[in-house]
Amino acid sequence: MRYKFAAIATSVALLLAGCVPPPAPPPVARPAPPPVVRPSPPPVVTPPLASDWNQWPFTPGDWAYRKDGVGSIALFGPVGANALLTLRCDRTRGSLYLSVQGAGDAATIRTTTLTRSIPLRATGGDAGYVASQLAPSDAMLDAMAFSRGRFVIDRSGAAPLVVPPYAEIGRVIEDCRG
Repeated sequence: MRYKFAAIATSVALLLAGCVPPPAPPPVARPAPPPVVRPSPPPVVTPPLASDWNQWPFTPGDWAYRKDGVGSIALFGPVGANALLTLRCDRTRGSLYLSVQGAGDAATIRTTTLTRSIPLRATGGDAGYVASQLAPSDAMLDAMAFSRGRFVIDRSGAAPLVVPPYAEIGRVIEDCRG
């Protein structure tokens, strides 16, 4: 009987061992997928500007006006970004400052009644801007404020700024004229 019990126990153990799945084979190492090479986007092609600057598209942005302890300022540019163009009245110095973002030593201002070049110098306080000092009585300021539809600030090596002559310009000019 002892042999019978041992035979039964061995049979049961063998049956139970058959119920256990064999160990899983080791994972096969797969090579990493090749990196996805995306073609570079096509270069942005700016259509050529019309020969008549009155037909050029506006530079994206809007005007804003602010008063401060020195005088007032009109700023033009995309909302929430640095201004591309400013016109500041400094009442303590009795001057207006036309500033543009970027570099350059001269700009050509085109209005419906006047085209003139002005010298530009790097500003002391605002890195990344160049400016020109103007007298409050300068006729170019009136030409900018009353230009029909737009005026242009053109610098060598930079896209022209084509801006609408909104009321903020006139407000800053009048603030300096008293």
